[in-house]
Formats: sequence, C-alpha cells, structure tokens
Amino acid sequence: MSRLQLALNVDDVEAATAFYARLFGVAPAKTRPGYANFAVADPPLKLVLLENPGSGGTLNHLGVEVASVEEVDAERTRLAAVGLASTEERDSTCCYAKQTKFWVENTPGGERWEVYTVLADSATFSGDTAPAAAGAEGGACCTPTDPGESTSPAAPVTAAACC
Repeated sequence: MSRLQLALNVDDVEAATAFYARLFGVAPAKTRPGYANFAVADPPLKLVLLENPGSGGTLNHLGVEVASVEEVDAERTRLAAVGLASTEERDSTCCYAKQTKFWVENTPGGERWEVYTVLADSATFSGDTAPAAAGAEGGACCTPTDPGESTSPAAPVTAAACC
C-alpha cells in the first residue's frame, strides 16, 4: 500500500473536517485537538488537516505513505541514487503517530515532501509528555530546521510545519 499525502493548513479544523468528510464521503481516521486525518481509499489519499489560524487554505507539506520501514529505506536509496538529498527521522513521533520517515529537500518549488510509514499510534502530537494541539505555539515536530542538514536526524521545529 502506498498513497499520496496532502497536508493542509486550516483555520478551523472542525469545519474543515466536516467539509472533507462530505467531499470524500468518509469519516476521518483520526481526530485530535487541532488535527485530523483521512485515509481515503478512492483516490488513494492521506489527507492531513493542521489547524493553523491565519494560514488556512495553504499547503503545509506533501508526502507518500508506504507500508513498511523497508519501503521507506528503498525509496531513500532510490532517491539518493538520482541525486535527491534527504533528512532521515527514525522512530520519531509526529502527528499522533510513531513514524520512520525521511524528507526530500531542495525541491524546485520549495515544498516539503516526506516518505514515511506509521509504526504505531501515539497519544501525543510530537513526543511531548502531554498531548498538545497541532498548531500549538512551541510544539515540537518532525521536519528539518535547516534544509541544508541532509544526513543527520532532524531537530524539532514548530508543529505548524509537521504532518
């Protein structure tokens, strides 16, 4: 299984969740304060909604969800062979899920792409000891702080930049 991921910033996660449930005809797979995601079968899509008031209607990032760590590793190897740099994150917690992933860097349009697999559910957004809203100020997440860091695990940044 693999599917594209589209992560959107929304002003009001509850209103956006209701809209996308009607649009795709499916209930969200996961909802938390300031966060929702949908696993849409047709078309195969992981839609992530991140509440970031004032940024609604903008792209947060893009991704490809795959079924296993082996597939994450195979894609990273394939992309490295064609000259695309990446930042790896093993066993990170992001978007209420424990994940292994990497981020493709230096895209022509500046958008962020992640290739990831979900290992387990998490009670917290980013590994914090207490659950936090997705757009909470100062919440840690799982994207590189510096796009130039291409081989070491990424340092956390604000939740607004996460999946």
